[in-house]
Amino acid sequence: MTTDPTTRDVVRTYHEARFRGDVATAAAQIGEGFLFRSPFITSESATGHLDGLDGLLSAVTGVDLVGELYGATEAVLVYDVRTVPALGITQRTAEHFRLHEGRITSITLIFDSAPWQAVMAAAGPARDDAPSGR
Repeated sequence: MTTDPTTRDVVRTYHEARFRGDVATAAAQIGEGFLFRSPFITSESATGHLDGLDGLLSAVTGVDLVGELYGATEAVLVYDVRTVPALGITQRTAEHFRLHEGRITSITLIFDSAPWQAVMAAAGPARDDAPSGR
C-alpha cells in the first residue's frame, strides 16, 4: 500500500532541497502547469525558477523557519534568509504554495526586493561577453 505524500512532506522536501542546492529533488516536487512568481522572475518551468540558485546560495549563511501553515492543497512558509556579512541582509520571506495531486503547481515568493536591487546595482550590469572562467 502506498500513501500519498502530505502537503507538508512535499513543501518541506522542496524547501529543504532548494536551500541545499539540490535542484533535482526540488524539481521532482513540481507538477503539471507550474507557475512561479517572485519580485524578480516569473517562470512556468519546473527548474527555470531555480536557475542561478548556486549564486544565491553562495551568499546565504542560513535559513530560519519562522512559521508554517498547511492545508490539503496549499501551504505557507515564512522564513528568514541570512546572508554573508558582506551583504548583511536578513530577508524575511513568505512563500505560498498551491498543490494538485501531491505536486506543487504554483509558488508565490514574497519579500522586499529593495536590498537585493541595491546589491545587483552594485555588482553592475550582466554582460554577455564576460569570460566564462573555463
